[in-house]
Amino acid sequence: MELDISAERLDGVCRIVLKGEVDVYTSPQLKQEIIDAVDDGCINLVIDLEHVGFIDSSGLGVLVSGLRRVKERSGTLRLVCTKENVLKIFRITGLDKVFPVFSSMEEACEF
Repeated sequence: MELDISAERLDGVCRIVLKGEVDVYTSPQLKQEIIDAVDDGCINLVIDLEHVGFIDSSGLGVLVSGLRRVKERSGTLRLVCTKENVLKIFRITGLDKVFPVFSSMEEACEF
């Protein structure tokens, strides 16, 4: 499966929209997108997982790494997700306590 990534910057917030699967094969794409955004000065990231059908441990690792990267610069990383199968992975791993998860992009972008 492939991963399509689109990104935009609005009012100091970088919105990254993912479509597909985030796994061992596609997570390097996401990692590079996060690195590029932060290196470009965007430290407030919102990652939209609404169109993600599957995420594995390598994808979770990339998100944790991205969170660490933005926190080092006093930034934030928020997630948008309402898909139960994806949210379940965050609950099982305890990462639902680490990442703020919102049900819409509008909510997540309110800083």
